[in-house]
Amino acid sequence: MTTANASNPAPLPEKRVSAWVWAFRCLRWSTYLAALITLILLLHKTPPPPVQSSPQAAARAEQKLQEVEQSVSEGQKATLRLDESELNSYLASHLDLKKDSPAPSSPAPDSQQTPGGPGAPSAADVEQMRSSVRDVKVQMEGDKVHAYVVFDVHGKDMTLDLVGKLGAQDGYLKFEPVSGQIGSLPIPQSTLEAAVRQLMESPENRDKLKLPPDISDMHIENGELVATYQ
Repeated sequence: MTTANASNPAPLPEKRVSAWVWAFRCLRWSTYLAALITLILLLHKTPPPPVQSSPQAAARAEQKLQEVEQSVSEGQKATLRLDESELNSYLASHLDLKKDSPAPSSPAPDSQQTPGGPGAPSAADVEQMRSSVRDVKVQMEGDKVHAYVVFDVHGKDMTLDLVGKLGAQDGYLKFEPVSGQIGSLPIPQSTLEAAVRQLMESPENRDKLKLPPDISDMHIENGELVATYQ
């Protein structure tokens, strides 16, 4: 009896993995998956809005501006109206856009600092984005404007979509964001409002947003840009 027990030792108990370990593993891999999905959405360029531009539309915009300036110089009030084609054609011919992507000169930004993070982009981030703009398209519908911007980030093209209302306040251009996204990743409303407010209020951008002294109002009306000259 003793000999039989010695030849067949009792099996060792199975080592169980605690529920906390499983929970930690699931959380860790979920975090990795969320970061990967966020990165894919950020780098996925959205298609531009269907807007038209042409040399003829640019010429019409120039003609309208000259007529308004002539009226203002004669002491008369005037209103400038530019439709979508005229505005995009004027921007295409006057904006100094970045055409060539430079080689990456600094490490890529931390993939964990996404628009959904706890803080809004800094003024330096906004300024870097503005200085690397490669394309701008504007779509106007009703009283809202949809701005589509392609900008370069360390040699990689990314897109920014902003929808909001344009206005003027105390002689400065005002923008009230309604929605926005970077790539295919939506920007939370609180983060979007904080970023736009920081952009509008930063000292380096304040002067750039100041309207000419003879413009009293600017807004979108019936799908047109309307500027009122006093």
